[in-house]
Amino acid sequence: QVQLVESGGGLVQAGGSLRLSCAASGRTFSNYAMGWFRQAPGKEREFVALISQSGARTYYTDSVKGRFTISRDNAKNTVYLQMNSLKPEDTALYYCAADVRGTNSRLVGYWGQGTQVTVSS
Repeated sequence: QVQLVESGGGLVQAGGSLRLSCAASGRTFSNYAMGWFRQAPGKEREFVALISQSGARTYYTDSVKGRFTISRDNAKNTVYLQMNSLKPEDTALYYCAADVRGTNSRLVGYWGQGTQVTVSS
């Protein structure tokens, strides 16, 4: 089992920045590809970003490329999502994910409880 706890969400104006953190415990963190997904009200959960076990490879959904950066610190068992130039359409509940095998949410092994990000216009 892997336990994931997100933090760093909040309310920010359009154009602002937030940094999400996800602390993992349980099985060896560095064994897993990690990711972030988000879910807006009335919409399905969607992929945001993915990082490989070593951190050497990253992948983003098109709508956040150039604005969001995923990173990880395997010594701290933590994955981050730096979000810049935020837009109102980024408003969602953001979920940390472990054992991410693809961009489909059904390919995720473990989920955090989510942290709310609200971007005002």
